[in-house]
Amino acid sequence: MTSTTAAAPAPVAKPAGRATGRPARGVRRKWTEHGLVFIAPFFLVYAMFLIWPLISGLGMSLTSENITGTGGEFVGLDNYAEAVRDPDVWSSLWNTVWFTVLSTVPLVVVGLVLALLAHQLQVVQWLWRLSWFAPFLLPSGVVCLLFLNMILPSDFGLADQMLAAVGLTPEIGWLTDERYAMLSIVATTVWWTVGFNFLLYLAALQAIPAHLYEAAELDGAGAWNRLLHITLPMLRRTTGLVVVLQILASLKIFDQVYIMTGGGPDESTRPILQYVYQQGFTGYRIGYASAVSYIFFALILTVSLVQPLLSRRRAEEAAK
Repeated sequence: MTSTTAAAPAPVAKPAGRATGRPARGVRRKWTEHGLVFIAPFFLVYAMFLIWPLISGLGMSLTSENITGTGGEFVGLDNYAEAVRDPDVWSSLWNTVWFTVLSTVPLVVVGLVLALLAHQLQVVQWLWRLSWFAPFLLPSGVVCLLFLNMILPSDFGLADQMLAAVGLTPEIGWLTDERYAMLSIVATTVWWTVGFNFLLYLAALQAIPAHLYEAAELDGAGAWNRLLHITLPMLRRTTGLVVVLQILASLKIFDQVYIMTGGGPDESTRPILQYVYQQGFTGYRIGYASAVSYIFFALILTVSLVQPLLSRRRAEEAAK
């Protein structure tokens, strides 16, 4: 007696994708695994507001573009050649570099000193941290107006009244004398922005292991030796970071000068960014202003690349 069994139906193959044209699930999973779905919105905004203006500005610097809508003809490198020959470009660039030199040193040193004091003070420590960092939270316009009221003539200004009280000559042209105008802007900037460097140094100080100080104290090292041989070497990388960030920030000076002096007296405080603004929005030469701004961009890019190269070289020499 023979028995017959029915053959099992053949499996039906599933289609790789739906008829609607949507991508297969594997493709969507690949995008998700690599995070492309999550960074796509940011990259879109980044490209729209940074990459495209960067490319558009570079193309504009090669034309005779005018803010009034006239011009726009391709002129090649003529704008760059004119900028190199323009004495106002070099004087404005020198004012920017001079401000950077004058402001970077006190901003680094004062920030370090304030961080050391805040790290050591135990009484109402939160008050010292707040008072030294609070000015950094103020808008630039508020800070500039505050200092403008302090250095008004002696009948109103606090600075001249204090000098007269100790017998010194009042009515110094803080913003009208070329000898004091840049120094007044530097003092304003130091008081306003030193809190950021202070915060970076304070965080680095709190990260130094306490057992290093304990071991040095057991070996008889005083406070000065602990500062020179432990604290400062451990803060070397933070100091490098602070110096680079401060140089880049100082090179982009604009607000304080524009509000306090307008670039005067006799253009002695006019930075390069204000010259770009004047050429583009006062002189209506957008193409030429773009060329000057890209020359300045090359300078900032060079400064940004120098510090990592120096740090890498020092690390390689230390490894040897």
